[in-house]
Amino acid sequence: MRLTQAQLEPHLKQGLQPIYVLVGDEPLAQRECLDAIRVAATTQGFDERTSLIVERSFNWQQIQNFGQSISLFSSRRLLELNIPNGKPGVEGAKALQALATKTLPDTSVIIILPTLERDAKNSAWFSALESHTQVITLSEVDATNLPKWIANRLAQQGQHTSIQTLEFLAHQVEGNLLAANQEVQKLSLLYPQGELSDEVVREAVLNVSRYDPFQLGEAVLAGDAERTVRILQGLQDEGETAVAVMNPLMWVLRPLVRIKQAEMRGANLTAAMTNARIYGDKQALVKRALTRLSLRQLDAALQKLVDIDKMAKGVMLGDAWLEISRLCFGLAKVRSR
Repeated sequence: MRLTQAQLEPHLKQGLQPIYVLVGDEPLAQRECLDAIRVAATTQGFDERTSLIVERSFNWQQIQNFGQSISLFSSRRLLELNIPNGKPGVEGAKALQALATKTLPDTSVIIILPTLERDAKNSAWFSALESHTQVITLSEVDATNLPKWIANRLAQQGQHTSIQTLEFLAHQVEGNLLAANQEVQKLSLLYPQGELSDEVVREAVLNVSRYDPFQLGEAVLAGDAERTVRILQGLQDEGETAVAVMNPLMWVLRPLVRIKQAEMRGANLTAAMTNARIYGDKQALVKRALTRLSLRQLDAALQKLVDIDKMAKGVMLGDAWLEISRLCFGLAKVRSR
């Protein structure tokens, strides 16, 4: 069964289903869906949550072992299974097919997948998930619909503004829903409910910190190692968390992988960038990055961000900020081939 993000919360009030599958690269939609399921789980007595990230060395026997183990602290459990590359492998495919038809006792499972390639969409394991679980597609918002999306978010907090200001906001965030949501939330903190004038919105949006994580992504794409180091130091000095920096980097690098794959297949590069929601001046930046970075390097960078996420959350030993700095500097200093 397929659900939209809007249908998810009303659905959750009826009780958690055994398996939810989140499919897509949109980070804000993923975060909000995860939060909605987690809140519903807590409300419904799921007092234990376990997160597993599928990497090259992942042991799929863990899933079966989890189902057979007995919790000492809770009768109902939530298991989150993140597959960042969308490729579970042979053993994983078998495990997912089995999980779809034979759910784990007293457990609800969230399977987190990126936007899938054609082979994965047509695979037996994904067909099994589609047939037996609740699948939520994490939809992106295209440039033409972004002003309306921002208007809806403002309305939820009792605010509204002119169409010209909505278009200004959409242009400022360049299609990034995380950034758009951050700006909307900032307006709710700065101003009361009601109409927001063009002037106050522009002042709030343009009055930003000297450094922000999206500038870091641009410096990395441009291959500007000196600026990359300067922004990294500035972000640390301003007290940004490693997670706040890592998520925008993921948002920058994931589309690059899809575009690089399309380029290697001989697809039209401009069309591939448009499909990945890369517009205007950003296209020149991405083209420059593609001449420097190989698919292997981009895949390795995404995998490294998964490890950094675990460091930031205390699941893996290591200094998350140090590893982010090494990764960004390493990518920025790669020269054109």
